[in-house]
Amino acid sequence: MAAHLHQWPAQGRVHLGAALAEALPREVNEASRVVLVTTRSLAGGALVQVARTAIGDRLVGTFAAMRAHSPVEDVVALAALLRDQEADLVVALGGGSVIDGSKVACLATWRGIGDAGSLIAAAASRGAAPGNWDGPAPAPRIVAIPTTLSAAEFAPHAGYTDIAVGTKYRALDPWMVPRAVILDPAATLETPAELLLSSGIRALDHAAERWCSTAPQAYSDAVSRQAMLMLAENLPRVRRNPGDLAARAACQEAAWLSVMGGWSGVPVGASHGIGYILGAARGVPHGITSCLMLHAVMRWNAPVNEHRQRDVAHIFSGEEAGPAIEAFVRSLGLPTRLSEQGIAANEIPGLAARWKGDAPIATNPRPVRGPADLEAILRLAA
Repeated sequence: MAAHLHQWPAQGRVHLGAALAEALPREVNEASRVVLVTTRSLAGGALVQVARTAIGDRLVGTFAAMRAHSPVEDVVALAALLRDQEADLVVALGGGSVIDGSKVACLATWRGIGDAGSLIAAAASRGAAPGNWDGPAPAPRIVAIPTTLSAAEFAPHAGYTDIAVGTKYRALDPWMVPRAVILDPAATLETPAELLLSSGIRALDHAAERWCSTAPQAYSDAVSRQAMLMLAENLPRVRRNPGDLAARAACQEAAWLSVMGGWSGVPVGASHGIGYILGAARGVPHGITSCLMLHAVMRWNAPVNEHRQRDVAHIFSGEEAGPAIEAFVRSLGLPTRLSEQGIAANEIPGLAARWKGDAPIATNPRPVRGPADLEAILRLAA
C-alpha cells in the first residue's frame, strides 16, 4: 500500500442546522473588536440585523461592498478597514465572494500587504497544498455564515480577481479557513433562487469531479458520493418548496461534504478550471460556470473514466453522466449552455487561450494538452 497524506484544515467547529442568533454570540464572546463583512444586497436585511445584534457592542465596523468574484480593490479596502479598526475577528456573512474576500483580506493583514500589486504578487499556485498549521494562529480570523452552497467556508484557499485584466488569482494559507462555520438554513432564505440552486451545482461539481478522478481515495469517495446523493434529492425539494428548511439544511451539509475529499489530496479538474476563466473574463457567477461546464467536461472525459461516471449517471437517473447532469441542471431551471450567458461560439478560442497550463485544468482526468483541447470542451457547452 502506498503512503498517502490527508491534511485537515485548521477549522475548529461547524454549527450544523444552528440558529444564527444562538450560535454567533458563542463565537464572538472572546473577541473585542469585530468587523462584519457582507454585501450591499444583504446589508439592509433582517439577516444582517440578527448578526449585528448577536455581535453587540463588539462591532467596530461593517464592510458591505464586497462584489462578485472578490475584486482586488474590494479586498484591499477591507484589509485597510481591518487594520484601521485593529479587528481581532471577522464575521463573514454571505456567499463565496464575501467569504473568499474576507479570507484574502485577513491574509493581507497578517502579511502587511496594502496595495493591489502586492496582493496579486502573493498569489499561490492552484496546485499548492494547504500546508501545516502548527503554532499560534494569526489575527484576525473568520467566523463564516454562508448564504449559498459554494462551500468556500471550508477551504484554506480563496480566489480574488483583477477585473481590469480579467484574471483570477488564488491565495493559500492554512489559517485562512474560517475557524468556525455557522450553517443556519434560514440564512439562505434571502438568497435568490437561481443563486442558491446554481451554487448547489457548484457543490455537485466539487463532488463529481473528485468522484471521477483517476487518483481516487476511499475517504474522498465516501464524502463525495454522499454529497451527490444529498444534492440529487434536496436541490429539487428546495426548488419545489422554497420554505423547506430541512431540505436547505441537507443541501448545506452536502456542500460541506462536497469539498472534504480535497483534504485527501484528490484534485478537481477542467470544469473548475474553465469556471475560473469564465468568471474572470466574462463575469459568469461561480455556480453558473458549473451549470455550463460540468456536463461538458463529463462528456469530454468519458473515454478515460466512464466506469466512474456511470455511478454519477445513476444517482441522477441516467445512463451517461454528462446528459444526466445536464438534465438535472435544466430541471432546476438553470442554464446549461454558454450561449445562454451571451458567450458566442467565436469567443471560444480567445477563452481557451487564457489557460496558463496550471491546475485544476492540469489535473483533469483526461489530459488537456493545450488550447485546442479546451476549445473542444467549450464547444460541448456552446
